[in-house]
Amino acid sequence: MTKTIDRDEIKERLASDEDIVLVEALPKKYFDAEHLPGAININHDEIEDKAALLLPDKSAFIVVYCSNTACQNSGIAANLLEVMGYKNVFKYAEGKQDWISAGLSVEAA
Repeated sequence: MTKTIDRDEIKERLASDEDIVLVEALPKKYFDAEHLPGAININHDEIEDKAALLLPDKSAFIVVYCSNTACQNSGIAANLLEVMGYKNVFKYAEGKQDWISAGLSVEAA
């Protein structure tokens, strides 16, 4: 069962320079339009092909997110990462919509 993380925990990790890898599990066009600061893009259906290259450290603190609680991409991606042996995978279930609604900054490609 994938662990969850909330917006405040992500903000704290980013602010304190603790290691965190943010992974947006949406198609590239949505990532390019806006994404959480420093996030990388691995669409949920590309996890098996791209994770080894883009996420070489299986013990890294990884947070996977998509658009909102209705979006299933982050859960699919997080589960796949866990099956592949990643040890610290968290799902930010509320996703990008929650982050933006809180007035937090995003980046564009």
